[in-house]
Amino acid sequence: MPYRIEYTSSASKALSKLPTDLASRIKQAVSLLANNPRPQGSIKLTATDSYRIRVGDYRIVYTIHKQRLVVEIVRIGHRREIYER
Repeated sequence: MPYRIEYTSSASKALSKLPTDLASRIKQAVSLLANNPRPQGSIKLTATDSYRIRVGDYRIVYTIHKQRLVVEIVRIGHRREIYER
């Protein structure tokens, strides 16, 4: 059964600010998470229960909610900025 994809408001806002070609590549990568939330190349982040995947120089940070079958996209950003907080 495929997972449902949800975006946080900050992830949606970050995606809307990206150039169209890059945004479409990121949307394609996110849509693949619905069938396989832990694809090859995904890495579990150590400090949280989140995972990340790469799309060029951009990173997509997401969490997986198994009970609800939801993949929640938490952050989208350039690799030099994504881990700052």
